[in-house]
Amino acid sequence: MSDAGAALVPVGVFGGTFNPVHYGHLRSGLELVERLHLERLHLMPCAVPPHREAPSCSAEHRSAMVALAVAGEPHLVCDPRELRRNGHSYTYDSLVELRAELGEGHSLCLVMGYDAVLNLDTWYRWQELLLLAHIVVLARPGWRLPGEGVVATWLAAHRVRDRDILRQHPAGSVLVEELRPLAISSTEIRELLAAGRSARYLLPEPVLDYIESNRLYQP
Repeated sequence: MSDAGAALVPVGVFGGTFNPVHYGHLRSGLELVERLHLERLHLMPCAVPPHREAPSCSAEHRSAMVALAVAGEPHLVCDPRELRRNGHSYTYDSLVELRAELGEGHSLCLVMGYDAVLNLDTWYRWQELLLLAHIVVLARPGWRLPGEGVVATWLAAHRVRDRDILRQHPAGSVLVEELRPLAISSTEIRELLAAGRSARYLLPEPVLDYIESNRLYQP
């Protein structure tokens, strides 16, 4: 645990398929870095999603695109650790690894969308996540957290509204953050590319060049 009165500089981790990564992911990540005063934010591509079919685009390609997207931004880093493990990519396992790397006294924040929170009780060892990290929930317009059930009870017990908690304790709290909405989705980008239309200005130019050179998401 942290020394009394010592401020911690949190490290964040934001997982997803990033299929492909786009400006919505990147802008949200940068806003979180600045708002929560994160040392850095790890964008962590999920290799084998536990709750959905694996993307047709390989984890190696998706990770390479994330690396291209964050190049030159020191507060955003590509974290390919889930590509190095076999089997399903469980967030719990990644947090165990990160906690071991950072040490017990370092603040760690798991970033997730509010839609993921709705089904949090289906996640592997979900009730142990707060033993390893804080959880930062990204809220969008019209968002609603669960009003009843086991997840609602769990949220009520751990939710905080003071961001300073992240700098005072290494783990254990749930914080909800409302961010600027950017109406960009990976699904939309894949559909545009599959239809032979342009996805320019929806994602970084180096990522689009990579997609074109590797013929990803093509008709």
